[in-house]
Amino acid sequence: MPLYYLVIIALIQGITEFLPVSSSGHLILLPSLTGAEDQGQVIDVAAHFGTLFAVIAFFWADVRSAVIGLPKALIGHGTTQGERLAQLLIIATIPVVIAGFALKMSGYNDALRNITVIGWTMIIFGIVLWYFDTKSPSIKNTPDWTRKDAAIMGLWQAIALIPGVSRSGATISGARALGYTRSDGAKLAMLMSIPTIIASATLLVLSLDAQSSATLWRDILIVVALSFGAALVALSLMMKLLKSVSFTPYVIYRIALGAVLLVIAYT
Repeated sequence: MPLYYLVIIALIQGITEFLPVSSSGHLILLPSLTGAEDQGQVIDVAAHFGTLFAVIAFFWADVRSAVIGLPKALIGHGTTQGERLAQLLIIATIPVVIAGFALKMSGYNDALRNITVIGWTMIIFGIVLWYFDTKSPSIKNTPDWTRKDAAIMGLWQAIALIPGVSRSGATISGARALGYTRSDGAKLAMLMSIPTIIASATLLVLSLDAQSSATLWRDILIVVALSFGAALVALSLMMKLLKSVSFTPYVIYRIALGAVLLVIAYT
């Protein structure tokens, strides 16, 4: 795959992963709109893997605390902050793992990767995000996260397996519906992405073997490195902007892009 195309993929993933505009939807659209060969899910997941390192680096204190508390969280303990966070992240990840497995086994995984689906989901879930962001109170913070809230947000995250929904957009919508502030809802959504991306990356590694070409491995490493850098910058900017800006600009973008895609799809 040409180097310039890998750079475009990495930048799209890095910039859009943490914005509620669907990074996967943009990656799927890229070959459709440019006429280039579909980069495939291996490169898509490699781009997501780069953003994994970015979110870990940005929220390192929380991630470190959760990793330390993970062993006890696995056996039901939740006394320390780290153990509790690890336990809640596990709960939040269960729905997407189950839904992802069911989607893959059903064969609809690839069928959903088309412009028509992305166009509709961009618009519908953009409106959903706008509704909960503007109508819901801001009364909860990260320390208020409960098992029930984690499970509910996990269900929202599972819906985002449909291209165009946006994983961060769906989980942030769920967080706002539950009353979390914009910044804390976004933080929880980002932390929830870590185990989800790890699961996807595991599938990536298992899909590759010793017979995989050196070129493919080179492409994967390039995309991982570039998406990491782009994601770290985008995440830093978004978290700063959320202190003074709502999600409405992203909603407008989603609806506009969705409308354009539907025009293309139906003409």
